[in-house]
Amino acid sequence: MIRTFAGAILGALIVGGAAAARPLHYTLDPDRSVVGFEVHMGQTPLKGRMPVTRADLALDFDRAAASKVTVALDPAAAEMGLPFATDAMRGALVLDAAHYPQIGFVSTRVRATDGGAWIDGRITIRGVTRPIRLLAQFYRPQGSPEGTRGDLTIRLTGSVSRAAFGAAGYGDLVGDQVDLDILAHIHTDEAK
Repeated sequence: MIRTFAGAILGALIVGGAAAARPLHYTLDPDRSVVGFEVHMGQTPLKGRMPVTRADLALDFDRAAASKVTVALDPAAAEMGLPFATDAMRGALVLDAAHYPQIGFVSTRVRATDGGAWIDGRITIRGVTRPIRLLAQFYRPQGSPEGTRGDLTIRLTGSVSRAAFGAAGYGDLVGDQVDLDILAHIHTDEAK
């Protein structure tokens, strides 16, 4: 099955094949990993990006429940493409990056799906922690043998309410829902 997205993994194939006997610990490639997001200004979608600064990933393809994911993001480096939108997003009325220099995610439950997993967890934005559910899809490099797990790409999608975290500034201009589209490139030396 071939899936395409973000041009970065055009033609990548969903991970399959033999299962690992234990969780594999993965290292994030921060230069090729980013949290993409979208909000709406009226009917107009506004897209942004935020870098992943740290990730601890232990993935068990045999027993999804044994997997653990912890991620940290840098809101001060978030971008919206338009300088005024970037400044507003980083400012006190939305992310307040000066006072809350990190956004964090910690998984609480991982459940396998066909071709991926549901990852339930807790996300902390502006010092407020709330539950979130992300859909994870795993991809291996195009042309790699089935079952390859040394180098992977994970795409995570979900959404959050800005207001639920006190990031409701400019609510008369920008919608409350933030749609997440996270792309993470990871690798491990533990895979055989």
